[in-house]
Amino acid sequence: MTTILLIEDQAPLRENLREMLSLDGFCVLAAENGRAGLELAAREHPDLILCDIMMPGMDGHAVLQRLRATAATKAVPFIFLTAKGTAPDVREGMNLGADDYLPKPVSRNDLLKAVRMRLERAKQQKQSFAPNFDDPKPLEKLGISPREAEVLLWVAQGKGNGEIAEILGLSVATVKKHTIHIFEKLGVESRTAATLRAMEVWG
Repeated sequence: MTTILLIEDQAPLRENLREMLSLDGFCVLAAENGRAGLELAAREHPDLILCDIMMPGMDGHAVLQRLRATAATKAVPFIFLTAKGTAPDVREGMNLGADDYLPKPVSRNDLLKAVRMRLERAKQQKQSFAPNFDDPKPLEKLGISPREAEVLLWVAQGKGNGEIAEILGLSVATVKKHTIHIFEKLGVESRTAATLRAMEVWG
């Protein structure tokens, strides 16, 4: 059974998320703070970690730094849970090596979609095809600018313009313009087609 570690200091939300994941067949380990979460991660070796950003004592960023600095947990898929309107926190988390983020409150469908996607990506990386979703630089080979490469990186991971805008600290209108330019330069007409071009680079 796939094991998910949930680190969340708010008890009602923690129990709600635990129930949603458990009902979908996941084994859920829950920790009420960052230090307890790190202890569980070291002992139980979860397949994926969901972690709040704003927690007393040790916040989510500190937790992620410790996990990424430890060989046993360095590659574990990590998803941040964050309150809306914390774009700087989101960008900092991505720079530290987070794989994704989910705004609170999160719907059951969005939660399960993100979890399944990250678990599938982790599975792919253990096999022959291992796209590097950490570095947009290779995408510049497609003839797009560094900023457009950053946008395409998130398009390829299924993010919408609003989410990309928050991650990169841009306006939605600017992201839309970059997306249009990407489509023009790649000679494609959809996000799916652009993603396929990105996959060709990673493949």
